[in-house]
Amino acid sequence: MNLTDILQQAGGIESMASELGVPPAMARQGAEALLPAILGGFKKQAQSAGIEGLGGLLGQLGGGGLLDSVLGSQPTPVDQGNDVLGQIFGSKDVSRTVAGQAAAQTGLDSGLLKQMLPILAMMVAGYMAKQGGQSGGGGGLGDLIGNVLGGAVGGGAAPSAGGLGGSLGGLGKMLDMDGDGNPLDDIMGMVNKMRG
Repeated sequence: MNLTDILQQAGGIESMASELGVPPAMARQGAEALLPAILGGFKKQAQSAGIEGLGGLLGQLGGGGLLDSVLGSQPTPVDQGNDVLGQIFGSKDVSRTVAGQAAAQTGLDSGLLKQMLPILAMMVAGYMAKQGGQSGGGGGLGDLIGNVLGGAVGGGAAPSAGGLGGSLGGLGKMLDMDGDGNPLDDIMGMVNKMRG
């Protein structure tokens, strides 16, 4: 089961769809296009800060409560999602680039995809925090990140286990220009070129 399926089962895709006023199928399509970049961002955090560092960061950002905020009946506090995106992408330019690439792939409006990004980031961070139990550090969170971020991103060890195995699809391959399995460094390169 990929991460999109997990988030759909948890009710996250449906919740995001109703909040943005779009059909669930459209929300799922957007999620599948955006999740590889979000997961790539978390993988980069895990690589630079270690699993414990990522667990601590998830806790600071709101932990499992992030997923609860998306699933709750109140409007999603997207500022928290933007904080998550700031941590994993480092700049709004990357978020814009990710949304633009996903729009080109799916035909969905990039403005809509930009609205989906913080909500999806909250769902992924909250899900990882809940599954990892935060205090587990190297245990639960490490295994979960191995599974969620493994697969196509981790070098192909377990393509069926990771959310990216199924959802990386054309966008991930298109963005992963150097073939290292992590499209985020290539996105960052594109953003730097745009600035220069």
